Amino acid sequence: MTHGMHTGSSGSWRDTASRYALLPLRIFLGVTFIYAGLDKLTDSAFLKDSGAGSIGDMMRAVRDSAAIPAMVDMALDAPVAFGYAIAFGELAVGIGTLIGLLGRLAALGGALISLSLWLTVSWASDPYYYGNDLAYLMAWLPLVLAGTPLFSVDALLTHADGSGSNCADRNSCQGCVSGRGGVR
Repeated sequence: MTHGMHTGSSGSWRDTASRYALLPLRIFLGVTFIYAGLDKLTDSAFLKDSGAGSIGDMMRAVRDSAAIPAMVDMALDAPVAFGYAIAFGELAVGIGTLIGLLGRLAALGGALISLSLWLTVSWASDPYYYGNDLAYLMAWLPLVLAGTPLFSVDALLTHADGSGSNCADRNSCQGCVSGRGGVR
């Protein structure tokens, strides 16, 4: 007796679920980081050296409780430039993740941003799981490992010549673009 629902020639529902498992995470992280970057760029108070809601005041407030105060000191050397760097970094990571362009590199960027925020801004959260940056760091790791093999610019570029010569699984070459192929 077999258990589970079969979807015909494309395999079991488990195969289908496995193939698409990272898409919700990819969409969530991509949209969230795009929003975070745009929010910083459009917040008139954030990109200032001092004042309520400014990057400068926020960094000064977390400096003594950060795991690595030297990281905060580097940001405090030029807080506005650091604020722009974080905002544009979040935008680049979000867009890259959402459209699947250099997916592993985008995910690594997201993980590094989350790691730096965890070690500085949310380090003092007690208990530690109240700080969301650690959870974001962990959420990025599956995308660092797997990349963006489905519905992505990466998949289109891998299969640009149509021969499948760059594809790890030549039998499902076009499937990576359409979502029918196996996870590479």
